[in-house]
Amino acid sequence: MSSTEKRIYLEFEGGPRAEATLLLKDAPKTAEAIWSALEKPVTETVMHAMYAGPEIMFGLPPEAQTFDPTSLPAENQQVIPAPGDLIWFFQPKELMGGLDFELWELGVFYGRGGRVFGPLGFTPCTIWATITSGLAEFAEACQETRVIGLKNLTIGRIE
Repeated sequence: MSSTEKRIYLEFEGGPRAEATLLLKDAPKTAEAIWSALEKPVTETVMHAMYAGPEIMFGLPPEAQTFDPTSLPAENQQVIPAPGDLIWFFQPKELMGGLDFELWELGVFYGRGGRVFGPLGFTPCTIWATITSGLAEFAEACQETRVIGLKNLTIGRIE
């Protein structure tokens, strides 16, 4: 790892583990904000996306909501991510009728054919990191969430 490279891990309870490199040139503010939020590793329950295809998603827990999401610019936004891409999505209260809470979402695309698509249609999201190690086994575990259901995932810094 170079002195300017930042990496994180994503590990399902009981394995497997993948490692991702932050896209500091393409999404510098978002990558740094999420890096700061991961000062301590977080464990969250992940679910499989309903509309987006091969994606798992999870909310950034309140203890990791350490930045102002409205201050982040649109960076490296896509609606057709590549396998291994990690996305950031923020939705303010009441953007979609009846949702009286904010969404601080991280998504992981693990296969081909994914799209950032939800109840409001295509939604460009910031791609802030990409899996650079362990994608094949990690993708198998992600796929299992479609059939088995919810799983716990820990995400943290590699220092």
